[in-house]
Amino acid sequence: MPDTLDDIMTRTSDLLSERNMAALSTLMAGVSTTDAVRILERVDSAGRAVLFRLLPKDEAVSVFERFDATVRSELFESLRSDDVIALFEDLDPDDRVELLDELPSNVAHRMMSGLSAAERTLTAPMLGYDRGSVGRRMSPEYVRVHSDATVAEALDAVRRTGAEAESVYVLPITDGHRTLVGVVTLADLATAAPTTPVGDLYSDHPVVRADSSAEVASRLCFEHRSAAVVVVDSEQRLIGILTLEQSARILEEAEDEDAARAGGSEPLRRPYLSTPVLAIVRSRVVWLLVLALSAILTVQVLEIFEHALAAVVTLALFIPLLTGTGGNTGSQAATTVTRALALGDVRPRDIAAVLFREVRVGATMGAMLGTLGFVIAGLVYDWHLGVVIGTTLLSICTLAATVGGAMPLIAKKIGVDPAVFSTPFISTFCDATGLIVYFLIAKAVLGV
Repeated sequence: MPDTLDDIMTRTSDLLSERNMAALSTLMAGVSTTDAVRILERVDSAGRAVLFRLLPKDEAVSVFERFDATVRSELFESLRSDDVIALFEDLDPDDRVELLDELPSNVAHRMMSGLSAAERTLTAPMLGYDRGSVGRRMSPEYVRVHSDATVAEALDAVRRTGAEAESVYVLPITDGHRTLVGVVTLADLATAAPTTPVGDLYSDHPVVRADSSAEVASRLCFEHRSAAVVVVDSEQRLIGILTLEQSARILEEAEDEDAARAGGSEPLRRPYLSTPVLAIVRSRVVWLLVLALSAILTVQVLEIFEHALAAVVTLALFIPLLTGTGGNTGSQAATTVTRALALGDVRPRDIAAVLFREVRVGATMGAMLGTLGFVIAGLVYDWHLGVVIGTTLLSICTLAATVGGAMPLIAKKIGVDPAVFSTPFISTFCDATGLIVYFLIAKAVLGV
């Protein structure tokens, strides 16, 4: 029975402790590239540098390209200068740019200066685009076909230059000025007669501008089930492609970021057990401080209605129920709308439709929970208190769902990450407003 990854990890740790380089070299030679990535990500920085040097050159580059940018940056610091220069030269341009974003500016400048002229020519234009744009994540290595070419000439171009391209399954077609005029697939070329003009084989493929969001371009690639998205500049000149593999990485990063921010932290961008403690602290402490300060609103509300609590002590028993219900309702709405935004199902201009829908959703859930709360509180305590609890649940569910649905759209409109406005902020907002609604209803019904 072959060793599992856990077994290999255990042996790797033991051999690193023993500094048994010969055995480590034999062990790493027998693992796949995917397993090598997972092993190196999960050891400390010193052990990672040792294992990386034991990999064959070609596999080392493949492994390095699969690391997250943070891990790449740390590994760079652990390697010798000549190793770094050679590795940087062998990277694909898109991976090179992603790494440069993580390096200090002086180191990044030195790395660019050490590149060969050909690789610098490929990489430098990508650095001119904003972070987060597809122009910074695309590949400038592709096979293009002239609009006057025949199928035989196009296939010859694939044979001559395809080995250096990021993908040969989608081939942009350009005129003499590199202006994109269409796209043809390798499958169409392979099944057409050699003398057929490529212009007769144009197919419908997604095209995006380089200043578009990389996440939007990636989703477009998946929606069209295309092997690649073609990237052009503002004048429709071909400048690169974004492949399905690159799109998958971008969307995975976006999902990780949204999930982390929805929970009130920043994404680690690396395996948990290999992340330094201080890095984990930094990813959480800022949001924790913000939420702690915002929670003062809840304390202030309780202080304002202190006399009501003193008059009817039973009111305090239901505070956790009401604030928890409001926060959860708002978070559910925010998560749903944030997801819809990411998929392109809604736009900020759809805010009226979203509000109308969430008001109905919140009111329906509030009526159901309110009826249950009315019956239970009425039977256990007092029917007047049951009216307060039931009416409050109806009110805060409606309010929380409406606010939760609106906040991501407002965030998107003002250029803020919608995930930031999901669980943490909405929970705090719903806590404070829910208590205000609760005590106002209690004063009206109970006269406290």
